[in-house]
Formats: sequence, C-alpha cells, structure tokens
Amino acid sequence: MVNAAVVGLGRWGQVLVNAARGSGKIRFVAGCTRTPAKAEAFAAEHGFRLLADYAAVLADPEVEAVVLATPHTQHADQVKAAAAAGKHVFCDKPFTLTRDSAAEAIAACRKAGVEIAVGHNRRFLPGYADLGRLVAGGDLGTVLQVEGAVTGSGAFSYAPEGWRASPTESPAGGMTALGIHMVDALIGLLGPVAAVTALSWRRAIPIPIDDTTAMLLRFASGAAGTLVTSPATAQSWRIQVYGTKGTAEMRGETQLVVTPVGGKPEIRDYPPTNKERAELESFADLVAGRGTFPVTDADAINGVSVLEQVERSARAAAWLDVP
Repeated sequence: MVNAAVVGLGRWGQVLVNAARGSGKIRFVAGCTRTPAKAEAFAAEHGFRLLADYAAVLADPEVEAVVLATPHTQHADQVKAAAAAGKHVFCDKPFTLTRDSAAEAIAACRKAGVEIAVGHNRRFLPGYADLGRLVAGGDLGTVLQVEGAVTGSGAFSYAPEGWRASPTESPAGGMTALGIHMVDALIGLLGPVAAVTALSWRRAIPIPIDDTTAMLLRFASGAAGTLVTSPATAQSWRIQVYGTKGTAEMRGETQLVVTPVGGKPEIRDYPPTNKERAELESFADLVAGRGTFPVTDADAINGVSVLEQVERSARAAAWLDVP
C-alpha cells in the first residue's frame, strides 16, 4: 500500500481522491490546498490529514508519494521539490508547459531515484488498449493517418478569476484540459510527433482563452494526423486510425468499430472503466516495483513539446518541428 498526499483539492483533486477510495494499492493519508477551509469537510470524510502547505507535505515522513492536481505552471517546480525530498510523483496532465521544464523535472526524479507518472487516464481504457494492439500487431496494415477529436463544455463554468481562465495556464484553449489527452493517446498508438502546425483562437466564450483549436501532426513514423479540441461545446471523444488493411474508430470511451478493407464493420462494446482509479493503481504498482507505467518518459516529454509547439505555431501561422 502506497501512502500518498494529494496536492490541490479543487474539483480534480477530489475526483482522484474519490477514485482511490477503497483501493488496496494506494491511499491518501494527507493533503494540502490553497484554501484549506474549503477542503476540511472533504478531508475529514476521507480520513486524511490536511497539512498547512506543500512544504509540510514533503516533510511528512508518512507520505511516500505526492499526487499533484495543481495549476499547470506549478508542476515543474513541485515535481523537482518532491524529487529532492525523496517522494514519488503522480502529476496530472499537462505534465509541464515546456519541453525543457518537462525534461528537467524527469531528470530530477531519475537522479533522486523516485518514480514519476503523468496522469493520462485514457491509456487505461480497454477499447484504447485493443486499438493499440490492432495498430502494433499490423491488423490495420500500414497506418496512413489518424483523426482525433476531444471536446467538452468546461470553459462555460470557468470563473473569470480562476486559474484555468488564464491564457498562461491554458495555452491554446482546450489543449491543456482536453487536447493534451488526445495528443498522448496518439503518441501511444503511433509513436512520437515530429512536427505540427495549428490554428487556435477565441470565438464564443467570455473568458480570455481560446475555444477553437485545430492542428495537423506529422509523426516520426511517416503517418499524418489531425486533432481538434474545444472546451466550449458538448463532450466528445473520438479516434479513427486509417490503415492499408482497414480502419478502427473509437466512438467515445466504450466502443471500438473495426472495419477491414472489403469487409463489414465489427462493433466492440466495453463496460465503463474507472480510469482514474486504474491510473493511480498503476502508479502504486510502479512505486512498489510491480510493474511499469504506460506513459514513458519520452512520451511525456514529446507530449509537452507538442503542446508548446501548438501554441507557438498558432501564433506564428507556421509548421514547427517538435524537438
């Protein structure tokens, strides 16, 4: 059992704590947040101590690992501080906002001998795992291109004074809340992204972040990709892979449709998955030496690099290489 502390007890921090309730692999024994009074009842309900600040969390001998559900700009420094304190780290996406800071944070963990995992929960969907096996096993032939779309309505509820409403915390609009998940999913299927060009602007929402973002991706493998994301519409999740032997499409998180060339579509349905619990338990297994985490160091750095270059490309109206 890994004893963890949750850092940040806003909506998503509470989602993660709730997901781990009753787990036999990870439990929350402590936490901290910017406004402790708002989290006292939640902490009491879940039976963990609410500490004064992050420094107190890192100094607590009972805490073996930290789970970061904090503003994006804080992640890099928080990860490095945890590494220096000898604490393992689960960091919710986006890992950081620049490639250099991501590489530095991971290097700090590796030097300190602590584990680091980035919370891309769609990696734990059974349908996504099946799609990965189809791609890796050659069932779809040579993959030519892929389409990804992930949207939601979160921007309508962002408070103007809230950190998610800041362009600094949410570059390229829906990319940090939503699109980065799809970037990671595509990297997990097709390998690293080598170049990107993007469009991103604000059309409808009152807060000063983009709500319309689209991009083209070139993978190192030679495949092409498109991705659209928005935090200002109905919720959707879709991936379609096009190969020389057929296509495979994830329609939401619980259905995969596989269509061979010249054949009929096969619809595969999956039960709903507690993907947050699955990612936290996978992290716990990693800490305990019982397994690996599906998002590799290289995947995490490449995903952040794509995020950084999408923002730059959208402002420069140019193709940019992904380091």
